[in-house]
Amino acid sequence: MSVDDRFAEGFRRGEGELPPGTRSEIITGPVTDWATDFSHVEPEWAADPYSIQDDLRQRCPIARTERFGGGWLPTRYEDVAAIAYDTEHFSSRSIVMSNFRPPRDLAPVGSTPPISSDPPFHRDARKLLLPAFTKTAVARRAAATRDYCHSLIDAFEGRGVVDGARDYAQHIPIRVIADMLGFPPEDGPRFGEFIENVLEGINLPSEERQARMATLFDYLLAQIRDHVDQPRDDLTTYLIDAELYGRKLEPTHVAGTMALLLIAGIDTTWSAIGASLWHLAKTPADRERLVAEPGLLPTAMEEFLRMYAPVTMARLVKDDMSWNGVDMKADDWVLLSFPAANRDPAQFDRAGEVVIDREVNRHAAFGLGIHRCVGSHLARMELQAALEVWLERIPRFGLAEPAAVTWALGQVRGPRTLPLSIG
Repeated sequence: MSVDDRFAEGFRRGEGELPPGTRSEIITGPVTDWATDFSHVEPEWAADPYSIQDDLRQRCPIARTERFGGGWLPTRYEDVAAIAYDTEHFSSRSIVMSNFRPPRDLAPVGSTPPISSDPPFHRDARKLLLPAFTKTAVARRAAATRDYCHSLIDAFEGRGVVDGARDYAQHIPIRVIADMLGFPPEDGPRFGEFIENVLEGINLPSEERQARMATLFDYLLAQIRDHVDQPRDDLTTYLIDAELYGRKLEPTHVAGTMALLLIAGIDTTWSAIGASLWHLAKTPADRERLVAEPGLLPTAMEEFLRMYAPVTMARLVKDDMSWNGVDMKADDWVLLSFPAANRDPAQFDRAGEVVIDREVNRHAAFGLGIHRCVGSHLARMELQAALEVWLERIPRFGLAEPAAVTWALGQVRGPRTLPLSIG
């Protein structure tokens, strides 16, 4: 089979045909009790998940919900870590907790390898990506990233209020990932739509959600075909040419990995940048200290990542079992809240405080276990470049309208609107 043959057809199914899997009833509306009815897509969760998780950690450390077809929410670090490392009893074939469970035979590959892959396939799929995300490879992108940050701030001239999320944080990883994948930078606004569809549209009717997902994979197919016709030195061409077990990757593997890099590589990082700016805007003492002691920024960044960890991942229970005092059923969801783990007082001293000079900080912001984020070096580079340039250029800033700050729904939390007074 030639490369052209692999991508001759699209990823759509027949007209009106939904992918195989199990669909559950869509349940929305106010949560009655977070211990028995939690939902990560309700406004209260988006506004402040931390107080909810702190309360659950005290009275019901493994919460239950019947929404999304049934699932669990551990809030202690030890429980989150144990499940993250346990690939025998928990599958990663779907990492977004929604009303759709893909069929079991999708494992071990999953739809977006390697993050959706189970062993043993996971290890080999992950190894394919490692060269692009080493410290050395990432360091080569630092200067261009800083230059781009400067150009974004140049555009603020004459403005007293800017949106730290929409005018700054969101653009940085979009530019970096577009460059890595060889996508047109002017397509950036479309990436935001794809992210919202994947991560925030989980309670949409199946037909509508499937149609929105199809727009993402139609876009990826167009980019793949363009790269087949015009190969270049980027991740898309690399994935097209890559081999695993002596043969080229399946087209769904190529597109799934590209979708992972596009969605996860952008939303997680812009969320971390935005949350860090939000903290500094509302905490003058920390902002002033970092301006005066720029060498402290790498340490402070780790604390921002701990305190405002953007990512929560899901797992699916493989078989009926009793786990740590609760009776889990096959295909129950488990929502692994790394933000909750990072605020567990049993794991961190002064867990509920931001301590920008915290010396020992083994946080779980990039995940735990075999699925720990392959792009952690890239995310750190972007976060450091974004904050260094901002603090250098705009040392004085604050929240223009605290009540106007809004946060994303779903499993990646970061500010979507962040009005800042500058100058």
